[in-house]
Amino acid sequence: MRRALRTDATAALGARHARPLPTGLLVDDRTFVSVAGFQREWQAVRAMAHSTCLRLVINKEFPEPRKIQRAAETLERGGVIAYPTDTTYGIGCSIFEKKAIERIHLLKGLKRDHLLSFVCPDLADIARYALVENEAYRIMKRLLPGPYTFILRATPEVPRMLQSKRKTVGIRVPDHPVTLALARQFAKPIVSTSTTVNNKTLRDADEINLHMGHGLDLILDADHIDRPPSSVVDLTGPYPVVVREGAGDVSWTAV
Repeated sequence: MRRALRTDATAALGARHARPLPTGLLVDDRTFVSVAGFQREWQAVRAMAHSTCLRLVINKEFPEPRKIQRAAETLERGGVIAYPTDTTYGIGCSIFEKKAIERIHLLKGLKRDHLLSFVCPDLADIARYALVENEAYRIMKRLLPGPYTFILRATPEVPRMLQSKRKTVGIRVPDHPVTLALARQFAKPIVSTSTTVNNKTLRDADEINLHMGHGLDLILDADHIDRPPSSVVDLTGPYPVVVREGAGDVSWTAV
């Protein structure tokens, strides 16, 4: 009985003097980091450590030709890259590389039937991949390059996996020197989907590398980009229909 009493007393004494588990780390006299915060930072560092993609800082106004060439070669090999546009960063690959497109679906957690738009360098190139009526041509000539995605009827040149059930496609000509230089150098359409994961749009190369770098081959780093997404306008009918209002002015559709 005495042994039991002594044990109970010792337990009670220990309970009174027991210290609670630490909730954080004191870095210096003024900085306290919570355990949860430390764990998040450590996970971020581990994620960056697992990223093996190449990151090229590129001049956003006068892109260096050798860096554009490097990105085009990556696309030619079936790679997946992140590149700047006039709205936000895009994730892209050649529209003719099925495995690369599947990698993008996996990277972003998209369903296989999720449609992806693509970038062309100019109106002449658009005519190879979409049926462009006279009125649609006049509209695009006035607004492109610019922050728009135009929905058009696809030609047989476009792979079926990029066409909707109505055989339409979304095409962009972004008003950004890096995007246009890359599209001209590559000379084939480039898939264009935003760097959005878990409803968050990644606005710079650091964020992209952290959250998506493990699934990319190259990032063209053109600083922070923070604009709304492109405006999406359907030009397949008798008059323009705004599917999504974004960075591009769509007041002209009401005229």
